[in-house]
Amino acid sequence: MDRWTGIERLYTEEEVERLRGTIRVEHSLARLGAERLWKLLQEEDYVAALGAMTGGQAVQMVKAGLQAIYLSGWQVAADANLAEQVYPDQSLYPTTSAPALVRRLNNALRRADQIEAAEGSTNGRYWLAPIVADAEAGFGGPLNAFELMKSFIEAGAAGVHFEDQLASEKKCGHLGGKVLVPTSQFVRTLTAARLAADVCEVPTLLVARTDALSATLITSDVDEGDHEFLTGERTPEGYFFVQAGLESAIARGLAYAPYADLIWFETSTPDMDEAAEFAQAIHERFPGKLLAYNCSPSFNWKQHLGDDEIASFQQELARLGYRFQFITLAGFHALNASMFELAKGYSAEGMSAYVRLQEHEFELEEDGYTATRHQREVGAGYFDLVAQAVSGGESSTLALKGSTEEAQFQR
Repeated sequence: MDRWTGIERLYTEEEVERLRGTIRVEHSLARLGAERLWKLLQEEDYVAALGAMTGGQAVQMVKAGLQAIYLSGWQVAADANLAEQVYPDQSLYPTTSAPALVRRLNNALRRADQIEAAEGSTNGRYWLAPIVADAEAGFGGPLNAFELMKSFIEAGAAGVHFEDQLASEKKCGHLGGKVLVPTSQFVRTLTAARLAADVCEVPTLLVARTDALSATLITSDVDEGDHEFLTGERTPEGYFFVQAGLESAIARGLAYAPYADLIWFETSTPDMDEAAEFAQAIHERFPGKLLAYNCSPSFNWKQHLGDDEIASFQQELARLGYRFQFITLAGFHALNASMFELAKGYSAEGMSAYVRLQEHEFELEEDGYTATRHQREVGAGYFDLVAQAVSGGESSTLALKGSTEEAQFQR
């Protein structure tokens, strides 16, 4: 499929050119990431991603074989924001937090690439895994979306998703109290994001998410396309009640499809029949439209599906056209569960518990794990090469030479 097949723009090339200015900045990471993500989505049955919270997690994801990374606004809010706070997923953190985390992940991936290249690695691993980042509800109107999209591109994001909630009342898709904006208003948000990418001259993938499956409120009745879902009731805040459900989600997905590269409807359960109905409705009007699916940790998977259904779930989604599939909060749960397990063992058994972890790391080395040698993992050897280069090969202060890691962890 051609990159721009089926994509509509509500502005002209002349308007884009006028907004670019005379100084052109090359956004290499964002461009390379977007081009690779698009290629993967065309060639793979589906692209699987986990939500990363730290640079180290991103490195391990790529080393373990994942080809893309998801950056969750929920995780940014919870424990990876620039306010240094713990927040629920309600857009409470500084707007620059998610782009800052994109930059941090890309920096970690680039360092891993530099380390391997300096060591003369020939494994052919591609380190710059495309990052698909969460722009929430845009933290405001179209101008906010325009600036936020630019910030993500400058940080090196390959794809960015926006959702059709009211920014000032934004909630996690699995919380209550969600307020939608009119369909036409969200189209303006998508248009602003696409305009930002065009101004930056980067083919960033734009993902449109609708929360209409479970949202029961909307800000206004201005859009005729929303009228069939209005109940006629109002809230004390002045919002309108709307009927939640799949029909509403489909209507919005169809409205957004011309302006986005992928469509995502946020679901409440892992329901394959629901996913199939949504996909069929979208593809009847927009054949081949790429879809995204959140394989959410908010679902109690075993409560809804058997082991065989869980094992085949992603392949079935891929068959329906859900080409980008991700576990939003994987980093949060992996980090907390592993640390709790270690701390519980350490508090009860002392060093025996830690040594079990270390022995497990040794076992993982057979699968390509390298973080057992933590000094090397973060670049001590790479900066030894820097020191050698600037000293003409005469440095006597190299870090790895004579280290305990060199003596005890070389295999």
